[in-house]
Amino acid sequence: MDEQFKTHGAFSWCELMTIDAAAAKAFYTQLFGWETEDMSMPGMTYTIVKTGGRGIGGIMAIPQEARGMSPAWGSYVTVEDVDATARTAEELGAKICVPPRDIPNVGRFCVIQDPQGAMISAITYVAS
Repeated sequence: MDEQFKTHGAFSWCELMTIDAAAAKAFYTQLFGWETEDMSMPGMTYTIVKTGGRGIGGIMAIPQEARGMSPAWGSYVTVEDVDATARTAEELGAKICVPPRDIPNVGRFCVIQDPQGAMISAITYVAS
């Protein structure tokens, strides 16, 4: 990952949660010419989306705890401290939809719903 995406406040990853990951991969690879690489993760397959050989996002099935949500793209913003960001977001009137949790070998993230209802994720990447 480019260093600029590890900078506090930078948009750094996009992710699709969908009801049919295989159909989504077929659609987006044809539409945008993206390359994909499946990664086996505990209890799921995560697909890395690449352009020019570089990872730019991911595609995954909607997880059990989010069943019922509509398929949607989400954005991640890099932060220095996810836990502090989640606390600040709550103080500013946001709802924490997914409390800070670890993604092995990637980092720590949370999902925030702002006071107007928009969703965004914050992430702190592991040092590399």
